[in-house]
Amino acid sequence: MGLKQIQIRVRGRVQGVYFRASAQREARRLGLTGWVRNRPDQSVEILAEGEEAGIKDLIAWAHHGPSAARVEGVDVKWRSFAGELFDFRILE
Repeated sequence: MGLKQIQIRVRGRVQGVYFRASAQREARRLGLTGWVRNRPDQSVEILAEGEEAGIKDLIAWAHHGPSAARVEGVDVKWRSFAGELFDFRILE
């Protein structure tokens, strides 16, 4: 399938519900690298790269997130693999 990179924007009740920590755990479980951060508009942004199968699994997970989240929308932008990310971090 190959290596891919995506940018995901998740909208809804996604801040203050451990979304970032849960996204980090899920991405690491899937063997992905990148980061997750809260946005000023109350959404959460994820940049992830790795094997396409893992990326697709992360997208599917983002549609529901952790149990306390209420996801209202998910926007996905596919990008070219950069290979510059070496861990999956939570950005402040």
